[in-house]
Amino acid sequence: MSDVAAAPGSGPSTASSALSGRTALVTGGGSGIGRAVSARLAADGAHVIVLDRDEASARAVAAEVGGEHLVADLGDREAIEALGLGSRVRADILVNNAGLQHVAPLEDFDPDKFALIHRVMLQAPFLLTRALLPGMYDGGWGRIVHVSSAHGHRASAFKSAYVSAKHGLEGLSKVIALEGASKGVTSNTVCPGYVRTPLVEGQVADQATRHGIAEEDVLGDVLLARTAVKRLVEPEEVAGLVAFLCGPGSGSITGSSHLMDGGWTAA
Repeated sequence: MSDVAAAPGSGPSTASSALSGRTALVTGGGSGIGRAVSARLAADGAHVIVLDRDEASARAVAAEVGGEHLVADLGDREAIEALGLGSRVRADILVNNAGLQHVAPLEDFDPDKFALIHRVMLQAPFLLTRALLPGMYDGGWGRIVHVSSAHGHRASAFKSAYVSAKHGLEGLSKVIALEGASKGVTSNTVCPGYVRTPLVEGQVADQATRHGIAEEDVLGDVLLARTAVKRLVEPEEVAGLVAFLCGPGSGSITGSSHLMDGGWTAA
């Protein structure tokens, strides 16, 4: 692959100029929220690098948005280091979105699965940010957005790995914000409730089993039980907030956590 930062701003012809000349790296960009974020940032003029473990998905989304793709398992530190971030691959926008879920009581939770979730959802954002920060500092501009969750603020039973990883991501984002403040780099989290993605759809059967209810009752009785707005968040809504935090007028917004949870945490 050629240097993926060689063609900034070469998105679709319908792109606006809000992020023209910027290069954005989106993890988990092959589906769900990541796909929506990739499309929105490209529409705003950014050159988008879609990073996903699924090559076919990454390649397809990159083609859709006029960008490029990278393939790596973010649970593998050596695979991340092999990407050449900060040297062959440069970006001044980083969206840490990749994630996975596992639902089990604490006493039955597989320690290897717990460690994997933390590697993908907390260690990988650290490693990716660490690699790209020097280039952002050199350019005097950077935007880092972590797709966290309402679970970065609230806990749910049977999700010990996911909840603890998201809480850790909230803290990591604040540290990045403090260190990057004098160098033009911001760091924020976006915290949606349950989003209409394959990850959430995959939880329905697990939650039905854990709670002993029918799958069709999981959405209202479990997932959205504490949410005032009784619908799933759409991926495009999350993408819109990410784009705002990367766009004009966002320079003083840093170290913040932006909830879009339908009122879950208001109660």
